[in-house]
Amino acid sequence: MTTHQEHDETGEHAGESHKHGMSHDDHRAHTDHSGHEQMFRRRFWVSLVLSIPVLYFSEFIQEVLGYTAPTFPGSAWITPVLSVVVFAYGGVPFLSMARTELANREPGMMMLISLAITVAFGYSIVSLFLPGTTPFFWELVTLIDIMLLGHWMEMRSVRQASGALDELAKLMPDTAERITESGDVEEVAVADLTEDDVVLVRPGASVPADGEVVEGASSVDESMITGESKSVEKDPGDEVVAGTVNQDGSLRVRVTKTGDETALAGIMRLVDEAQQSKSRTQVLADRAAGWLFYIALAVAAVTAVAWVLATGFEIAVLERVVTVLVIACPHALGLAVPLVVAINTSTAARNGMLIRDRIAMEEARNLDTVMFDKTGTLTRGEQGVVGIETADEWEDTRALALAAGVEGDSEHMIARAIRTAASERGVERVSVSTFENLRGLGVRATVAPDVVPASTRPSESSRNPNEGQMIHLGGPNLLDRLGVERPRSIASFADEAGKNAQTVIYLVREESEVAAAFALADVIRPESRQAIDALHAMGIEVAMLTGDSEDVARAVAEELGIDQYFAEVLPDEKDTTVAQLQSDGKLVAMVGDGVNDAPALARADVGIAIGSGTDVAIESGDIVLVDNDPRDVVRLVRLSAASYRKMQENLVWATGYNVVALPLAAGLLAPIGILLSPAIGAVFMSLSTIIVAINARRLKGVDLST
Repeated sequence: MTTHQEHDETGEHAGESHKHGMSHDDHRAHTDHSGHEQMFRRRFWVSLVLSIPVLYFSEFIQEVLGYTAPTFPGSAWITPVLSVVVFAYGGVPFLSMARTELANREPGMMMLISLAITVAFGYSIVSLFLPGTTPFFWELVTLIDIMLLGHWMEMRSVRQASGALDELAKLMPDTAERITESGDVEEVAVADLTEDDVVLVRPGASVPADGEVVEGASSVDESMITGESKSVEKDPGDEVVAGTVNQDGSLRVRVTKTGDETALAGIMRLVDEAQQSKSRTQVLADRAAGWLFYIALAVAAVTAVAWVLATGFEIAVLERVVTVLVIACPHALGLAVPLVVAINTSTAARNGMLIRDRIAMEEARNLDTVMFDKTGTLTRGEQGVVGIETADEWEDTRALALAAGVEGDSEHMIARAIRTAASERGVERVSVSTFENLRGLGVRATVAPDVVPASTRPSESSRNPNEGQMIHLGGPNLLDRLGVERPRSIASFADEAGKNAQTVIYLVREESEVAAAFALADVIRPESRQAIDALHAMGIEVAMLTGDSEDVARAVAEELGIDQYFAEVLPDEKDTTVAQLQSDGKLVAMVGDGVNDAPALARADVGIAIGSGTDVAIESGDIVLVDNDPRDVVRLVRLSAASYRKMQENLVWATGYNVVALPLAAGLLAPIGILLSPAIGAVFMSLSTIIVAINARRLKGVDLST
């Protein structure tokens, strides 16, 4: 029942396309359907309450159910008066939208609904004063109620907040600390920064503008821009990007780009443009309603001419024409799609999938390519220990206990990875003292002598047996500084890890012995292999985008059996890569969780955001996966296919009903005594709605297991 336009409380058009250059606030106002949802909900409940007396006092309903409503002065006017109120209050949105369809010369659901309720209303009013006719008030109000319910359900299912640009903007700090010529620090608005200004970026603060480090050294979290899971070390001469987060050291940065020229602003433009570029798909129900509108008019005209020629002009002719036009109104057709959408939405939610765009949900069944972002999607987005190699006389558990103890007080991601590995293996970390961070090299601390393997300790004659031992932990630079050689087994282990783009950290005892090596990498989710295998079984190709290096991308792709991968991809390249696949005729889904994924999520035919990802990725996605489980993508495709089947079945039944009912209403079988009265036609129409509802509910039983 989707229309090309939506309307506000007064029926004014509120669905104009978002034009290039429209402000974000304007765009948000034009894309938020919450007001429409509230309007249809309110009108439905008010109309439903007013419809109850109409049904209760209706003569036809009394005859069918076998009761007699009480009579009192004025009781005869309850049905027509309340029906007029329901028509005026509940029917106005459909009449307003029908005017738009008429102006656009695109008759659809709204013109068909408006035709039926207007004819039913007019005929019922006239029937009050014409003997031998039966008012249609009960059919009029139930028709309006059902259509209001269907449109309310649809508005609720398609409502989505356009918050992607808001979330991107939140990454930018409002103020910056600018260093004056005298060396003082002043707080200014980011908008007041100009090129060549020097700003102070303290630990934990966001970089206010693109620039170049002129003083200081630190690590910066750039995952929101580059997708890299590891922090990036920054020294004088290195570039920093607005919106990224400084970590452990202070930086002085010379501003090189501000405002709309920053990389983050460029991403915001890409998201905005990609959202604008999404095509508006015509819903099957709308197309069916458009054809049915013309068919109803044609059948009504033929009916009028045929009956006038056969019997002359009399009231029965008018009744035939009215029956045709009212029966043509799609009770079942109007609910065929919204009912499935509502059940689809609730079923998806129970399975950890939140649908923000139902058209994208419908498109998911046709996907032939699923593009995954690596970090945080196929992988956990954090470093983990994937291998341990120890020297002779050392055990893995002892080496891990020492490493976890030395890294016990550090918040660096490598330290967290080692502590997590120890915890997962049930290894208790040792106690340390005199912890010291060695900038650019690693860390060191003193441990008790009894925690080191006996054969590796110095002889009693060479040192005090009660004296603790110094343990270092760091990368290759640490070995170079200490001048320590790696044992052959550890060297081979490190070389192999390097080929797989893994980070290697060494445990060094007393600045003389490399006791162990730990290989760290972005840990692949165990569910990723199952998801990719299931997608392949469905005939869907799998691709991977990442800002990580070629080596990292290749290693992950080979391990998971991914068809193709794209490494060292910048945000705008992710967006254009999706567009390129689309230009090759691919229907592409993009699965991601970071700011750098937002443009690609918005550009893709189906944007799937990981729920634990950044808010901007979630707001850019058409569908949000609550859990970090790639297998939910498989469930999504299966649910999409099942939902589409139900929509097709409902549409076939709803339109098939009209195909049979319209000729009967027109009196095609009157010569053999079969003539469909308006009342009986209305009953059959209600039965068709029940059948559509029951069929839609069967969607709840669909098997989504992988």
